[in-house]
Amino acid sequence: MLRKQFGKLGWPVSVVGLGTWNIGNQWGEIDDTTAWATIRAAYEAGMTLFDTAESYGIPNGLSEFRLGRALAGIRHNVVVVSKIGNWGKRTGGEVPKTGVDSIRVSGHAILGRLRTDWVDVILCHEGDVQDPTVYLEGFEALKAEGSLRAYGISTNSLDVLKKFNVNGTCSVVQVDYSLLNRAPEAAFLPYCQEHGIGVMVRGPLAKGVLSGRYNGESTFTDTVRAGWNDDGAARSKFLEQVGQVEKLAEIVPPGPEMVAAAIRYTASHPAVSVTIPGAKSAAQAATNAAAGERLYTDAEMRKLAAVVS
Repeated sequence: MLRKQFGKLGWPVSVVGLGTWNIGNQWGEIDDTTAWATIRAAYEAGMTLFDTAESYGIPNGLSEFRLGRALAGIRHNVVVVSKIGNWGKRTGGEVPKTGVDSIRVSGHAILGRLRTDWVDVILCHEGDVQDPTVYLEGFEALKAEGSLRAYGISTNSLDVLKKFNVNGTCSVVQVDYSLLNRAPEAAFLPYCQEHGIGVMVRGPLAKGVLSGRYNGESTFTDTVRAGWNDDGAARSKFLEQVGQVEKLAEIVPPGPEMVAAAIRYTASHPAVSVTIPGAKSAAQAATNAAAGERLYTDAEMRKLAAVVS
């Protein structure tokens, strides 16, 4: 597994990490044993960064609980990223962001669920936040007490990112980026390069579409992709993406090869430090990790992008 520098933090991180949203039952139920095996397989395959969030899972926090258990004995070897901002929103128990202590208590709860004394990075999980003051002050308080090493935001908006980086203290950003969503290449990623912000890519497989496994006849039973079914709110976008993937399949076979190509495309951008596809099994984690064995040249990236444009 290749490694890159995590922006201005300077930490070496694997170019492919593990996103743990998928092991929290929102993408379909899996058991504790499978979740543990998925995380450990990712680690054994060379992944050194694990991404989670306080709100991931049914019930809330399940992904963090499972990640914490699986990292027992290897916690000191990896970088853990979590997020604050969405606890209880799905279940009517949202935590109000009324001041520094509301952020601190959320951070302390993350420490408990992860069974760790510190979190390497915590991100603001409100991607459209207009006034980030409470997060900036809360994260600084967590740093001062030794609970947190660095912080940033998960957002697709360059304007929001600039507001969050008003003091030059945003070290990490997480953004949706894939062969099917290349919008960040225009201005978002160049800004991150200019300011030394470590970029984490979420959605490199476009929620699985870039595996080549799905078509217009596919049915989705998980809560995340239910909108892709007939009469779903996201149906038209899904069908558009399926059409793009059909073009990609003319030069990259669906399955492991297409998965590797999609993940490698995002990891190869010079602004990107790590890309974090999810997995629901040890086999999926190993397949994803294989994409990090090399990076694409500029010419290879242009060829892939041209096919799906």
